[in-house]
Amino acid sequence: MVPSLKDAKDLKGKRVLLRADFNLPIIDGEVRDDFRLKKALPTIEFLIERGAEVIILSHHSDSSQTLHPVARRLNKEFPTYFVDDIYNKAEFTKAHDIDGRGKKHVIFCENLRKWPGEKGNDATFAKHLAALGDVYVNDAFSASHRKHASVVILPTLLPSYAGMLFGAEVEALSRAFTPEHPFLFILGGAKTATKLPLAVKFLPLADTVFIGGALANTFFKKMGHEIGRSVCEEMDKEVSLLLKSEKLALPTDVLVNNEDGVFTKKPNEVLPGDKILDAGPETVNSLKKGIRKAVFVLWNGPLGAYEEEGFAHTTETLIQTLADSDAYSVVGGGDTVAVISRMGLENKFGFLSTAGGAMLDFLAHRTLPGIEALKEQRL
Repeated sequence: MVPSLKDAKDLKGKRVLLRADFNLPIIDGEVRDDFRLKKALPTIEFLIERGAEVIILSHHSDSSQTLHPVARRLNKEFPTYFVDDIYNKAEFTKAHDIDGRGKKHVIFCENLRKWPGEKGNDATFAKHLAALGDVYVNDAFSASHRKHASVVILPTLLPSYAGMLFGAEVEALSRAFTPEHPFLFILGGAKTATKLPLAVKFLPLADTVFIGGALANTFFKKMGHEIGRSVCEEMDKEVSLLLKSEKLALPTDVLVNNEDGVFTKKPNEVLPGDKILDAGPETVNSLKKGIRKAVFVLWNGPLGAYEEEGFAHTTETLIQTLADSDAYSVVGGGDTVAVISRMGLENKFGFLSTAGGAMLDFLAHRTLPGIEALKEQRL
């Protein structure tokens, strides 16, 4: 068990280093998807209500990208002061001022990956971060599969806790280890090397494992079907094991694109000039029936190439079906959640995970480096 922020005794006046994951899409200087930020708000509010001084640490996957736009977005929720240089003590001094509303500013630090010590998991960098605060809170479950300084070293240097979102992620995803039945596991997208071993691992637990998206093309090729210009990563061992299982379900029809247009075909009808871009209507109907029968659904990854090719129909249809079903659903993966957000259905699921890779790693190993680090905290 990791220590929960809810169990923290006295936070009043304490400088709390809140590790959040605000790796949000920023286009033309504006945040385009604030799903992760909104999910972190309860933890920030909890800390403020208990009199803590909140110092947010986060990253962006692009080390050159400033997080100033994210700080501006957070300022709509709480007075926020942006610190662009974590080595400039004067900036932190300014941030201690009280604004006109009588509330302390939340201090928001620049992209941690601006400094090589973050990704380099450098102990000296972690010690500098630790000197900025009195308490550490990890609410960045979605980044906790990374062995980076602010995730795995920093929590061992201060009294440390898991934030509200972090705890909710662990609780919801852990339901997959003792699932209610029927249990439908849907895997889409790509990342074959990560997802197919996970599919094998869940065969004993799930009643049905449906493989869609680009992952399915690997199976079609193994079965001897032509896949044309379709995206495909070859794997032999896991594909062979899954093909032997009666629990495996694959698309029975697909949508392909070629020089003449878009067509529905059976997997064994695909031609060299075709590119598989989505599941077909027969597959969609079958999945809809499976969702309506299920008690628990775990889903990661879209079933169509919606981002580049615009094929979102199957994914959108399944999202709506799942939103209307009585099943408890846990859905994750940035692309899938992005479609859900666009449809305005965020509140129609049992749990929407902020995590992509971390979700997959946790399901595979039942822990993450960030979780283990919290267990090693200095009390």
